[in-house]
Formats: sequence, structure tokens, C-alpha cells
Amino acid sequence: MQLAQAQLEKHLSQGLKPLYVLVGDEPLAQRESLDTIRAAARLQGFDERTSLIVERYFNWQQIQSYGQSISLFASQRLLEINIPSGKPGVDGSKALQALAVKAIPDTTVVIILPTLEREAKNSGWFSALENNAMTISLNEVDAANLPKWIAGRLALQGQSASSQTLEFLAHQVEGNLLAANQEVQKLGLLYPQGELADATVREAVLNVSRYDAFQLGEAVLMGDAARTVRILQGLQDEGENAVAVMNPLMWVLRPLVRIKQAELRGENIMNAMTSARIYGDKQVLVKRALARLSLKQLEAALQKLADIDKTAKGVMLGNAWLEISRLCFGLARVRSR
Repeated sequence: MQLAQAQLEKHLSQGLKPLYVLVGDEPLAQRESLDTIRAAARLQGFDERTSLIVERYFNWQQIQSYGQSISLFASQRLLEINIPSGKPGVDGSKALQALAVKAIPDTTVVIILPTLEREAKNSGWFSALENNAMTISLNEVDAANLPKWIAGRLALQGQSASSQTLEFLAHQVEGNLLAANQEVQKLGLLYPQGELADATVREAVLNVSRYDAFQLGEAVLMGDAARTVRILQGLQDEGENAVAVMNPLMWVLRPLVRIKQAELRGENIMNAMTSARIYGDKQVLVKRALARLSLKQLEAALQKLADIDKTAKGVMLGNAWLEISRLCFGLARVRSR
């Protein structure tokens, strides 16, 4: 059964179902949906939560073992199964179909999936989940509806703004809901409830640079080629130094290489991200990037950045900005393997 994200909280207040499926790539929607389910579970006496990340060498027997085990400390449990690639494989397909038709006693299972390709949508395992689970699509908000979305968020904290200001905010965040949510929360902290003056909002939003190299790294991780190009152009237009852009890109790519190496060794990806100091919302972006980019591509990108650094410092001939643009655009446009 399909369930809109806006209806989730009301639905959960009537009790949790045995199985939920979250489908989509929108990071804010995923985080908020998970937080809502977790909060409802706590209120309803769920004392134990287990999170599993399906990596390359994931053992699907863990699910069966979990179902057969008895918790010593909790009467009700929450099990989260995150499949960043959206491809569970043969063993995973069987396990998911079994979960769909036979619930684990005293357990609510939440399966987290990215936006699926046509083959996965038509698969037997996903059909079984759709027919037996509460399915929530985590859709991005298109540009036309983003001002309305921002208005709704402002209303939740007792604030409002003119249509011109809502359009301005939507333009500034470039369709990024995480960025939009941060701007709305900032306005809630800075100003009291009520109508926000246009000049007040513009001053608060434009108090920081529109573009920075960390936004560029985020766009590359997300695989958003169009946004990557916009940020690159914006950084150049603002006169940003090429070296100042490369360093944050290094900080983004180096942990990815270490995590990818750990993944290929069969190590737990969450432990690897913790060791690399990747926390919170950034974990969603990193998992998306790991599903797209190979170790060979990541290592080649780091070597290319080292060469660009020499170019920017005059040690090698070439155009540093042109090479940065080619590298970032190339990484962003790589599709999931």
C-alpha cells in the first residue's frame, strides 16, 4: 500500500505495521521518515533497534537468524535494512520475498531503497514488498513546487513570507531540500514568528557566499551533474582560487577511497565511515557515491587532483579550472553500476 510521507505521522499514531519500504534518493525525506518511524516506535514501547547495511559481501542469513532470535530486553523490535545499491542479489531477493509474506514476530522492519531502475521495479522481490508493505516514495520537490514546500516549512515554525521571497529562497538553494530546510531553520532561529520582511530574508540568506567548494563536493557525491556545473561556474564567477576549491575536494575523495577499500575487503561500511569521520546526513551522500564509483575511478580522481594542484601552482602547464571542471563533471555523471 502506498503511503504519502505527509501522512506518515498520523498513520504511525495508530500503531506500527510489520513492514515499511522507503524508496527514493531524497536525503532529507529519508532522514525525516526514518526519524518519524523511530520516534513512533519509542513511544509505542519498542526498546531495541538494529540497523543493517547491505554491502557487497552482506550475509542475508543474518535476517533469518535475527527472526529466530529472542530479545532478552525488548518485547518489540525495530529492524532497519538499508540497501544503497537497490540490488539485493539472488539471496537478498529470496530473503526480501520471505520478509514480505511472513512477518518477523514482535518486529517492525523498515527497508530503505534508492530510486529503483525499471528492472528492479519489475522484479519479484519488489512486487512482493509493494503488495505487503506500507511503501513511502521519497520524491524530490520540483522547482515549480519548491516555494510552496518552503512556505509549508515556514508555517510549521509560525512564520510566513511573500511569494517573491519564497521564489528567491527556492532559487538560492537550487532545489536542494537539505539546504532549503537549513535556511528555513536559520530564519526560525534569527527572527520571531509572523511575516518575514523581504529585505530581512535576503540579508540572512546572502550573508554567506552563494557557492562554496563543500557544496561542489556534495553535488559530486550526489551524482548531480547539472548542479555541479552551476556551482563550478558560480565559484569561477565569484573569483574563487582553484587551490581553495581543490583542497575540500581532496577532503571529500580521500575518505571515499578508504571506505571503498574497506568495502572491498568485506568490512562493515558503517564502521569504515565512522573511522573516516563521516557522520549524519553525509553518510547518505557517501553511500550513494560508493554505489556509483569504483575504487579505480576514485584513485584516479585523487591522482588527477594532485596533478591539478601542480598546475594551479605553476609547476605544470595547463588550465587548473578547466581540469577541475572536467574532473568534477566526469565524476558526477557516472551512473550507478
